[in-house]
Amino acid sequence: MPAKNSVKQFVENSYYHIYNRGVEKRTIFSDEKDYAVFMSYLKNYLLPKDKSALQQVLSNQNSTSHQKAEALKLLRMNNFSDLIDLIAHCLMPNHFHLLVKQSLANGIDLFMNSLTTRYSMYFNKRNKRVGHLFQGTYKAVLVESEEQLIHLTGYIHCNPALKGDPLRSYKYSSYGHYLGLNKIGWVKSSKILALFAPSGPNSYEAFVEYISDYDSVERIAQLAIDIEG
Repeated sequence: MPAKNSVKQFVENSYYHIYNRGVEKRTIFSDEKDYAVFMSYLKNYLLPKDKSALQQVLSNQNSTSHQKAEALKLLRMNNFSDLIDLIAHCLMPNHFHLLVKQSLANGIDLFMNSLTTRYSMYFNKRNKRVGHLFQGTYKAVLVESEEQLIHLTGYIHCNPALKGDPLRSYKYSSYGHYLGLNKIGWVKSSKILALFAPSGPNSYEAFVEYISDYDSVERIAQLAIDIEG
């Protein structure tokens, strides 16, 4: 029998909760470099590609060979900014969560196959290992209501609390972006934040802190998706 949520029915212009973890629950982000590399892949894939600026680097006689090589690599790299909007994310030592909206029915599959293959190649090369890094194919859950969408962002952003990490200062999620503590150009938070007050008891921060402070993550997970870290 296929694993839960491994059989996916993709619908265009729809939201999905995407997640996966390391094979045998192994660590997939062992240090800050691993987190940074995965985040850089998200940035490269999801920020619109400025082709004219990259072409200028290639044609500029003052560009170094390294600058030209980087520009050429970015020009050749896949880009999914027209297919995928990333609403929220959180990376934990042995798993990750992405909440995305796709514009075409095959957008997520193209994006995730590229992302996980590229990261697996990086990780295996760095750690001198071979074989699968992730526990099978990624899992995907169709978001069927606005309530589920809102609570999914809360569940994703609360994941560090399950490991005892402070939410506001956790560097590997989009929560700081939602709070305005940092700016992540490839995270699309406006739809969610528009449903909350800018500050006070009806703010997004109050909503997430309520989930964390009152141990409501399990209830939220039932509305979102049950995954054990």
